[in-house]
Amino acid sequence: QVQLVESGGGLVRTGGSLRLSCAVSGGNFGVFTWSWYRQAPGKERELIATIAGGGGTNYIDSVEGRFTISRDNALNTVFLQMNSLNPEDTAVYYCNARPPIFSWGQGTLVTVSS
Repeated sequence: QVQLVESGGGLVRTGGSLRLSCAVSGGNFGVFTWSWYRQAPGKERELIATIAGGGGTNYIDSVEGRFTISRDNALNTVFLQMNSLNPEDTAVYYCNARPPIFSWGQGTLVTVSS
C-alpha cells in the first residue's frame, strides 16, 4: 500500500521561500507521474504542478515561474521549491500521482503572511 508523507510547510512572509518534500513508500515510485496539489481555506483541492517519469514538468499559471517541482527516484521523493510566496499561496499542500489514485497523506500547511 502506497503511503504519502508531506513535510516542509510553515509560516513565511510574502516574498519568502519554502521547499516541500513528499516521501513515497510502498510502491514503484519511478513509473508514476507525480503532482503537487493544494487546498486553500474554503476552496476545493487543485492541481498545481506535475512531473512525469522522464522529468517533464507542467504548472498552473498562478505558480509558473515561482514554483519548481522535482523528483528523486533514488529517494522515492517529490519536491516542490516555492519562491516569491504570496498570501494567495496559503493552503494545505499534498502530493499524489496524476491522476490521484493513492490515498491522500496528511498534507503540509503553508501560511504566507502579508
